[in-house]
Amino acid sequence: MGMDEKYPAGNPGMPLIPPRRGLSPGRFLLAVAYLVVVGFIYCFFQQNPNHPLHSHTAHHHAAQQPSAPETVINMVEPSVKRGLVPLEAHIMSKCPDAKDCLRDLVLPVMQKTLDKVNFTLSFIGRPTEHDDGVACKHGAEECLGNIIELCAQSLYPDPKTYLGFVMCLTKDYRHIPQRGLIEDCALEHAIDFDKLNECATKDDGAYGMGMLRSSVRRTSAAGVTKSCTVRLNEEIYCVRDNGRWKECPHGSSVNDLVIAIEKLYHRRA
Repeated sequence: MGMDEKYPAGNPGMPLIPPRRGLSPGRFLLAVAYLVVVGFIYCFFQQNPNHPLHSHTAHHHAAQQPSAPETVINMVEPSVKRGLVPLEAHIMSKCPDAKDCLRDLVLPVMQKTLDKVNFTLSFIGRPTEHDDGVACKHGAEECLGNIIELCAQSLYPDPKTYLGFVMCLTKDYRHIPQRGLIEDCALEHAIDFDKLNECATKDDGAYGMGMLRSSVRRTSAAGVTKSCTVRLNEEIYCVRDNGRWKECPHGSSVNDLVIAIEKLYHRRA
């Protein structure tokens, strides 16, 4: 069954978290309203009063204050594991180059070097300081997709689990963040959908937005602007852009990257 049959564009379904604007945790509703028919949302909740998304929205007035930015930043920073080689991929969740990069390079390399690398998945965007939000190249849906993938990484830090989930979503990147796609990929990779939902909606969405802001700031500090950029040992190793590999002085093949990792790992041993 093709993507369009499985997740028809005419029936996008409900987002994982209450609709909010990608540019700001306080204004997601306005942007996503352009993407989801208002009448559909109204009818959905009228017919499904006990839906978890409805209960999260109803809980808005009793929500706790958002966690302090410092707490969020500390939580999403990659852990430092002695002797392991830092490997990082910077992506946008709705970018076709991210799909190629993960499928053709990152996942095959991780299968061969899992015990030798400290892998981090980071996201590309622009913090909007005036409203504590994030601007994403492909709009509010991409911001939400990024948050969902960050939640998976936070809840299931084993790359075998969260990278499989992310790759599952990325195969159908045009349909991120449709609920049906997220539920299917969560089921396939033994991820608890309710936990994802709780993470994405915590503090009325401010928690997830805080993680995304921390991630895009990390990307910006590394001087990365293109999805997908692979960094090895804190340096840009290769870039996938507009369907081509670029800026890959040591080669863009799986074997090239595996050899580079092995060399660095043995130097650290």
